[in-house]
Amino acid sequence: MPDDRLLATCWTTAGAASPLPGDQRSPIPIRERVEAAASAGFRGLGLLHADLMPALDAYGEGGLRALLDDHGITDLELELITDWWIAGPDPVRRDLLAAAGALGARHIKVAPDVTDGPWDRDRWVTAFAELAAEAADAGTRIGLEFLPWSNIKTVGAGLDLVRAAGHPSGGLVIDVWHTERAHTPPAELAAVPIRYIVGVELDDADAEPIGTLFEDTVHRRRLCGEGAFDLPGVITALRTAGWHGPWGVEILSREHRTKPVRQAAADAFRTARGVLKARC
Repeated sequence: MPDDRLLATCWTTAGAASPLPGDQRSPIPIRERVEAAASAGFRGLGLLHADLMPALDAYGEGGLRALLDDHGITDLELELITDWWIAGPDPVRRDLLAAAGALGARHIKVAPDVTDGPWDRDRWVTAFAELAAEAADAGTRIGLEFLPWSNIKTVGAGLDLVRAAGHPSGGLVIDVWHTERAHTPPAELAAVPIRYIVGVELDDADAEPIGTLFEDTVHRRRLCGEGAFDLPGVITALRTAGWHGPWGVEILSREHRTKPVRQAAADAFRTARGVLKARC
């Protein structure tokens, strides 16, 4: 049987934190989030920069790592680096790379250009390779999460970029919401070389988006198996590609944000585990 360990991405345990631009800090203390994730069965946890830095202030690097270890959290995901293709100092990039090295983070998520304006592919290829090299120096990897409203909309477009960059510490984070909304067939996911897959995220949603794609993704995701996505086909395809975990579970919705964190984590774990077991 596959390992299939699960990772609660940052929003899954963030409670009433806003996913909109601005103050995205979770109102839930880091210890409570770690306890909720571990109690549900997760062995991985995601943290946004806005929550990581207060946790480091409160516990220090050693204390935070000990908190994770004490609760069996082995896979740590950090996010989010934006504008990495723009030259100049970036404190978020600096902080996340330093924390990844100190805490043994599995990977750091990075975003494309959500404005979908003109972009210089050659410059992006060079910048991504440089970022991946910095990640390697920190003992971690970089995962680009393509977005259907951005300049890198599909797994194919993302794969083109990371292949051209050619650094083994750079790859993709494949979120089912993004592949389903881009109408990506499972066969295309099955053909992605495993060396380019840094992370996978499971979630579900209605057959058609409501409102803009951004509104749909942050307000109306559903628990795994409670929507219309072809999760069985996607899971089978990714296993064919060679992926066996950790499977991120990323649930964002108005309903999810109202739940007590232990219930939110338990619901997310139970439903994701259910769809994974069904495809063993």
